[in-house]
Amino acid sequence: MDGDNQTSSSDFILTGLFTHSAISVFLFSIICAIFFMAMIANGVMIFLIHIDSHLHTPMYFLLSHLSFIDMMYISTIVPKMLIDYLVGKGTISFIACTAQYFLYMGFVGAEFFLLGLMAYDRYVAICNPLRYPVLMSHQVCWMILASSWLGGALDSFLLTPITMSLPFCSSHKINHFFCEGPTMLRLACGDKAAYEMVMYICCVMMLLIPFSVVIASYAQILITVHQIKSDEGKKKAFATCSSHIMVVTLFYGAALYTYMLPQSYHTPIKDKVFSAFYTILTPLLNPLIYSLRNTDVTEAFKRILARCQ
Repeated sequence: MDGDNQTSSSDFILTGLFTHSAISVFLFSIICAIFFMAMIANGVMIFLIHIDSHLHTPMYFLLSHLSFIDMMYISTIVPKMLIDYLVGKGTISFIACTAQYFLYMGFVGAEFFLLGLMAYDRYVAICNPLRYPVLMSHQVCWMILASSWLGGALDSFLLTPITMSLPFCSSHKINHFFCEGPTMLRLACGDKAAYEMVMYICCVMMLLIPFSVVIASYAQILITVHQIKSDEGKKKAFATCSSHIMVVTLFYGAALYTYMLPQSYHTPIKDKVFSAFYTILTPLLNPLIYSLRNTDVTEAFKRILARCQ
């Protein structure tokens, strides 16, 4: 086989998020703890929303599925990374890399679209409260959820074949802790301008379509809040949106760097840090933000504890 030609059967080697060093055991422990805390926190969130009738509203219905997506996509990344550290090598087959990339893009894409459509829920709640039961009916909620999963599926089915058909060079060492698009693109050799253009267009659509929904929704919310006379009414409106704004800022901010900035702005270290932020930290931060800043969730938790006593 020609060393400079692509190969579809050879294994890739993931360098990992960190190398074996004096603090590697500490970092491993931290990431391991974050993973289990994220799984528990999101699991508790889903359980509370399912079991407490006070949380059977459109907002919490969507939030429960956001927690489910967080659990799914952190599970496609972190267990493999932790196992690689324990066994001392990051070998991943072409098929496994393809599967990881496909699942990751599907779950992350679904979260992009779901966060965008959750902004619409907040818009209806604040700008059209009297029509909220109609505009956010059970059928509409399921349509929002189906649209999010469809968006994620389109991302996977469009980007996976493009990425994994890149003309990979003889070196199959991926300077990352999982199979991610921009990193895989750097691994390719030869003329990859066409691949870069198609991937960039797909990523722009994946990010800008839901992000435009967020911007449009919050623009209308700001106009409505500005027209509210009482300070108490304004505080209540902002409190309704604050958790979602924080989650969107954290998730979209890191993703915009990863998928929107030109390759010249990327370095392996930056890519690892930003990717770790929204693939490892965000699934833990999401349920914490929604629970700590939300009296409905904390009250539901207290009611469950009272039942158990």
